[in-house]
Amino acid sequence: MAEHGTAAAIDTTKPHSARMYDYYLGGKTHYEADVQAAEAVIATVPFAGAMARANRDFMIRSTRWLAAERGVRQFLDIGTGIPTEPNLHQVAQSVSPEARVVYTDNDPIVLQYAQALLRSAPEGRTTYLQADATKPETILDSDELHSTLDLSRPVALSFNALFHFVPDEWGPYEIMDGLMSQLAPGSFLCLTHATAEVKDPKMAALGKQVEEIYAKGGTQLRLRSSAEVARFFHGLELTEPGITMAHLWRPDASMPTELKEGEPSMLSGVARKP
Repeated sequence: MAEHGTAAAIDTTKPHSARMYDYYLGGKTHYEADVQAAEAVIATVPFAGAMARANRDFMIRSTRWLAAERGVRQFLDIGTGIPTEPNLHQVAQSVSPEARVVYTDNDPIVLQYAQALLRSAPEGRTTYLQADATKPETILDSDELHSTLDLSRPVALSFNALFHFVPDEWGPYEIMDGLMSQLAPGSFLCLTHATAEVKDPKMAALGKQVEEIYAKGGTQLRLRSSAEVARFFHGLELTEPGITMAHLWRPDASMPTELKEGEPSMLSGVARKP
């Protein structure tokens, strides 16, 4: 990952997870290498696009719920990815125009499109920070963060589809603890994570094949079990319905899932810091 304040050059010859995700969502910010890798995943898991959209819909529902039902007015979105409307700040500010959002990513292509993330409602504010999620201090010590968010008040920390790209040797749980420890009581963690823990053994085997596709392109993908994902919420109070598939977390009839019975999305959960 790039150092704080820097952005590596964009390598269009190798697939990148953010650009592959953009392809799954039907976006336009990707290259041939990304298309080939994403199509290999889709050939293995035909509902990969539906999984990505279910993850996106979870972000919309959880953000809206936190703003409307829990009164959260500050959001820190880590691993933002390529902007796709509605972006998190648009969802939060549709409920509360004064909501403030800090976006962070270390992908140089996200930096190129960050202007789309800065179109805040006049009552609120949004900021983009180029930083490394595996080095929490590059986020927590930044002027951009402290000029936008008040860490003495509750913050919703959003990690959508990021930690499955953080292998065990990088200390994913320590990274999470380092971030949550600096947030005020009453803050929330929203997280989604890819998993191969499904009832159908054939479906679980497909997960291993997807891991291999990402590895071939130079990206480590670490699918985790529900017990492993639960560790990210250690010391926090999970809200109902607990850890579940993203498309099953407080489903909304206006956002019907494309997934069929038995097809997974990602494990998801929202928890409060006591």
